[in-house]
Amino acid sequence: MAGISPKLPLNRTNEDGFYGLNKTYTEMIQQNLKNLILTAPGERVMDPEFGVGLRNFLFEQDAEETRMALFERINEQINTYMPFIVINDLTIENQDINPSLPDNYLYFAIEYEVIPLGEVNLLELDL
Repeated sequence: MAGISPKLPLNRTNEDGFYGLNKTYTEMIQQNLKNLILTAPGERVMDPEFGVGLRNFLFEQDAEETRMALFERINEQINTYMPFIVINDLTIENQDINPSLPDNYLYFAIEYEVIPLGEVNLLELDL
């Protein structure tokens, strides 16, 4: 089956040929959203504004101002680079909010809708 884009990280597969491939738009959009969230501003060549830089927020104080700055950055980046996505819910939890989480652990989840496909998906990151 033909693919839409390379699956990251790049791995050789017997099924797809030299690299594994995303075969659906849902897989590709999820991968692109994850890259947008994890890429630090200035990290992408020729586009220094690209990226939320989630890791830049990890060592900030867990305050309402920091969370609001992160939410604003995510919305700004999605509106710029992936305007076909609407965020339904954004969850950020640590051990203070959810005592069942281990120490030094951050749970990050975005529920989003892909407007052209009419699908609601969830991107979860464990940091």
